[in-house]
Amino acid sequence: MKTQTKYFGEVEFEQEELLTFPKGLFGFEDEHSFLLLEFSDNGTLFSLQSVQTPELAFTLMHPFTLCAGYAPVLRAEELRELDVEQSEELYYYVMCTVKKPVSESTINMKCPVAINPNTRRAMQVILEDDEWEMRHKLSEFESGEDKTC
Repeated sequence: MKTQTKYFGEVEFEQEELLTFPKGLFGFEDEHSFLLLEFSDNGTLFSLQSVQTPELAFTLMHPFTLCAGYAPVLRAEELRELDVEQSEELYYYVMCTVKKPVSESTINMKCPVAINPNTRRAMQVILEDDEWEMRHKLSEFESGEDKTC
């Protein structure tokens, strides 16, 4: 299959590469099918590209490259919806709002995207843990200011 993307032009993909968000993303509840496309070969920066809406793409990062101690804990209901028993069975990505200068970019550690790697079922969650915020500056992680890591 093929789809038009915001950052990569037309890309080919297989059905099994699709991520399915049954409830969509916050603010985009009608968007259910996405591709996770890597921006670079280092595996830290990604585009979460809507298959239905070519101009809709989110920038994602691996949270563990920013903070090795990041350990999301999902509610039992969320684990059931993702068909896993423990939070550790999932892959996590955090949304990034890229700004200039890059150090002013913000990372949403409070609402990660959780993915079951076996079923490709995904959802965005809100962590109950008060340790994380929706707008951590990227510079917090670069300078070591963030004491939660």
